[in-house]
Amino acid sequence: MEVYNRKEKTIYTDVQYGGGFLKRLYGTKAGRFIMPLVLSRGVSKIGGLYTDTFLSKAHIRSFIRKNKIDMQDYEDRKFRSLNDFFTRKVKEGKRPLDPAANALVSPADSKLRVYPVTEDSCFEIKGNTYTVRSLVGENTEISGYEGGMCLVFRLSVDDYHRYCYPDTGKTKSKNAIKGKLHTVCDISDQYKVFQENSRFVSVLDTEHFGEILMIEVGALMVGRIVDHGASAFTKGQEKGYFKLGGSTIVLFVGKDRLVLDEDIRTYLEKGMEVKLRCGERVGIMPE
Repeated sequence: MEVYNRKEKTIYTDVQYGGGFLKRLYGTKAGRFIMPLVLSRGVSKIGGLYTDTFLSKAHIRSFIRKNKIDMQDYEDRKFRSLNDFFTRKVKEGKRPLDPAANALVSPADSKLRVYPVTEDSCFEIKGNTYTVRSLVGENTEISGYEGGMCLVFRLSVDDYHRYCYPDTGKTKSKNAIKGKLHTVCDISDQYKVFQENSRFVSVLDTEHFGEILMIEVGALMVGRIVDHGASAFTKGQEKGYFKLGGSTIVLFVGKDRLVLDEDIRTYLEKGMEVKLRCGERVGIMPE
């Protein structure tokens, strides 16, 4: 997938971490045979427990090197485990919040794609058709998003994995949905990865964009989406974080509630993702 780096104004090809293993898992008969075991909650839990131990500290240095992580952005301290490093915090001022009151900001360091929500609330991701209902479960009202936008923020392992609220407001409801832990990369195109993954669904009543659906999606080896559970929040306030792995955040915004910035629209229309940083402006409320 080609990605436009908005900050550096460059285009690059995104490389999936662990791609060789994932290709064997999803692309071979043997891989598909053992997939139920590999993607089980038990295996994910064991992997998660290991990355919480001091033994996993040995992987931190190579993780930084392989993923070309600029540590100047992050807190300078000793990390207790790989997961402690993965959920590291940025230094103050390294993720400035867009100051415009009517700006919707990116909830995370991520790569953005945007899809229209059709009349029957369906959209496509990675060649498969998904309904809003399949993502949010049976207990969330979805009729208000017809004709609106579905914004998909894909996080890679090199990204900052703490995420924030895109606007100021209050939480109307929230719901954790269990699911199978598939990876959220192009390799798994033939699988309905978003539908099967674990996710955390919040209905947010925001000041400038009305009601928004915000969905955190856990990926392979991410059985733990940590949500802080704020009942009221301000734009840019930390909402939660993902533990080790790649992850995705999905926002549903209602019709005529959001105008995307021109440069974002330009590169999305070229079929690219747009690389954003947490707190960076995505678009504004139309006047």
